[in-house]
Amino acid sequence: MVQVLNFILLTSSELADLRDLLKQSLVNSAGKDLFVSLYSSWCHSPMAIISLCLLAQTYQHASTVIQSLVEEDINVKFLVQLDKLIRLLETPIFAYLRLQLLEPGRYTWLLKALNGLLMLLPQQSAAFKILRTRLKTVPSYSFSGDQVKRTSSGNPHPQIIHHIPCGSQIFEDGDINQDVGASNSHNGINFTLRLHEFEQMQRQHRMHAKMQAQSRNSSTPSSKDVQR
Repeated sequence: MVQVLNFILLTSSELADLRDLLKQSLVNSAGKDLFVSLYSSWCHSPMAIISLCLLAQTYQHASTVIQSLVEEDINVKFLVQLDKLIRLLETPIFAYLRLQLLEPGRYTWLLKALNGLLMLLPQQSAAFKILRTRLKTVPSYSFSGDQVKRTSSGNPHPQIIHHIPCGSQIFEDGDINQDVGASNSHNGINFTLRLHEFEQMQRQHRMHAKMQAQSRNSSTPSSKDVQR
């Protein structure tokens, strides 16, 4: 159910306003409240949480969630959902995210999150090739304001202007604050607590899956019982 709701949130034209509000989760209280409310339900699905973080531009948390995944989490269902997400990243819905890749020096956590997803994909899959091709287009120069800052060797590119609230300042990748002197750089979102909530929910799902597997094994008659 969560996966279906997440797909609707990402694709439905009727929910465009909600997506715009989520993009401001690190800027205003309404976006933050929506992000936190959805997080409690979305944490039932690792891919739903990753999608939510990419939509809300909480890239550092997205990268942390990806790093927290264990072997049991990366199953066929997860890879199918990941394939859908990679294809959605190429749609106009995530155009802002692709434009942010023009500033690799600023959005380092976004790059780390996307490369983390790339490492989870089978190399022969179409989604792997799509994402790898996109990451190859990331310029070797970072653009910020009126200056072109060199991050590594390469050719300069034109300036890119991002749509962020007037007077805002980006302290780190995907972390926007309107008050430079604010002590809370995450608009009141406790990402440590959110990660704990996600990990706890995933442990419960793994335990439930193991109990179901054991129940099926115990209810299946052995070959000796069949012969008898």
